[in-house]
Formats: sequence, C-alpha cells, structure tokens
Amino acid sequence: MTQPDGNLIPVIAGPTAGGKSALALDLAERIGNAEIITADAFQIYTGMDIGTAKPTPAERRGIPHHLLDLRDPRDPTPFTVHDWLRAANAAIADIRSRGKHPIVVGGTHLYIKALLDGLFEGPGADTELREKLRAKGLAALREELERVDPDAARRIHANDERRTIRALEVFHLTGKPISAHQTQWDSPAPSLREGVGGREGSDSLSPPRHPDTSTPSFRLIILDWPAELINPRINARVKNMMEAGFLDEVRALHAAGAFAPAANAQAREALGYKQLLAHVEGRMSLEDAIERIKIDTRHFAKTQRTWLKRLRITPGSKSIDAANSPVSEWLANLGH
Repeated sequence: MTQPDGNLIPVIAGPTAGGKSALALDLAERIGNAEIITADAFQIYTGMDIGTAKPTPAERRGIPHHLLDLRDPRDPTPFTVHDWLRAANAAIADIRSRGKHPIVVGGTHLYIKALLDGLFEGPGADTELREKLRAKGLAALREELERVDPDAARRIHANDERRTIRALEVFHLTGKPISAHQTQWDSPAPSLREGVGGREGSDSLSPPRHPDTSTPSFRLIILDWPAELINPRINARVKNMMEAGFLDEVRALHAAGAFAPAANAQAREALGYKQLLAHVEGRMSLEDAIERIKIDTRHFAKTQRTWLKRLRITPGSKSIDAANSPVSEWLANLGH
C-alpha cells in the first residue's frame, strides 16, 4: 500500500465494545512502524486493567502503547483533560521524532475533541466557590444548572456532581454558561476545515497535495454500531470480564485503598468498578451489580453514539458501518 503521510494521524473513535482497539492494532500492523496512543480516561490508572479493557501485553502484538498506567488510583490529584492533551501531544511529538506513525484510539469524548479541536481554557478552580456550591446539595445544583445552562444540563449526567459544580463555577466566574464557551466544539478546528487526506470522506491515508511537514493533522475514523447490535456485544464483554477476574481485581484495588474516600474520585466512579465496589462493600448483591454494569454500560454507549454524531461534522472524517462493512475490506483499500 501507499505509505501514509507521517503528518496525518488516524484518530479512531466508537462506542464501548465496538472494536476500536482491534482496529487500531490492525491498522498499526497494516501501516507498519506505528505506535498507539490511548484516549481513555480510566486506562490511565495502574491496576485498573480488566474493567477498562486495557490491552494486555500479549494483546498489544508487540506494538508500543502510550498513555496507559500513568497514575496510581490512590493519588487524589485529578487527571484533567489538559493533563491528557499535554501527554498526548508529547507522545505524538516523540513518536514522530523517531520516524514512526502515531495512531490515536479511545472512547473518551473530551479527549478526542480536545485533540481535534483544541480545549476551552476556562477559569481556574475557585476552591471557596466550589465548597459553597457543594454545600447546596446535588439536587439544588442540578436545578440551578438546568435554569442557567440547559445545554450543559443535558450533556452532564444527573449524578455527576463534579462536572455539575464545574459548569456552575464557570457560570459564576464568567457570567456565561459553560456551553457558550464550548460552542467551538460545534465546528471543526481550523486545520480540519479543508479536510484531511486530500479527499473528504475517502479511505486514503496518503499525503494531502500540499502537506505541512511540521504540524500533524488528524484523520477521524468512526466505528458505527446500531444499538441492537452493540448491546449484545456489551453484555458479552461484561461476561468475559467477570470470567477474567474482574471481581478479584476490584477486591485487590479496594484492599489497597484505591477506592478510599481520600483516593482518586475519578477512579472510584469508573464504570464497572463503581458497581462491583458496591458489592464488595456489601451494598449490592453480585447478581445485581453485574446487571447494573450491563445497564449502565449500554446507557454509556448510547451517550457515546450521541456525541459521535456530532463528531461526524469533522471534514474528512470516515464512518465505518462496523456491523455490515467488514473493517478488513476497508483496511485493504487504504492508500488507494
């Protein structure tokens, strides 16, 4: 195949259990001389392996992976989108400096959008204001958010206190709703407005006509799955995770203090871990915890499909009907 342009970086997105990691590995082998950068908010934590579907060393097929195991979940310091973007840009620069090809893959919306479109540089944290907001209680905070910023209220889960407080913090400090600051996300970044890869929506990863040899561009690849097909895959993944020792992993993390009140709040809220932790602490039966994981994961996949629709406005993006169009056929056409 035609060797892809080193400045054109594939970014693979799709719903959970949709085959993103497998596609990234297949693409890396197809390109050759490639390395993978993960865009997953929970694969950054050491010891959180089975429940995050973190690729095992064997599953990585000898292909270097970046941005895994960056933080101990016992570290209370939040790992922000800014932190990930800095690490991702550093990894991209390092990989390219060695003459290799980066491939980005993951299901964390904020990470993908930050990489493609840049990041909203909001006001810094105001600890005193946050404490005042937290003291009101989540129900009152949600009511206020729905009043001052209904768009953000629709995007932020009703139980997500951290993001609810942040949205209200931005409103109180700037006088504008956070959704107004984030309208940049409704249009692609300047580097993407002319498309990438030379032909909008094409399969090619070949160089554009007038490549900028210093600045990388991104080629968004979206794996599409209808709900009626992704949901059985989610159920099967949960079953496989349990058989692989997911419960033992949660027990070990719990015993090590990874989910203690003073530990990392983000890690404690991770999908699957939160539900099994309720079982480990005697607040839920194992059967109910497993069923809750399936339900919550299906809901998360639905949310992912919603933001993937928004990502499709990116010129040059490629959507793959993963259910009906074999990815192998698409890979075979790369470079033509």
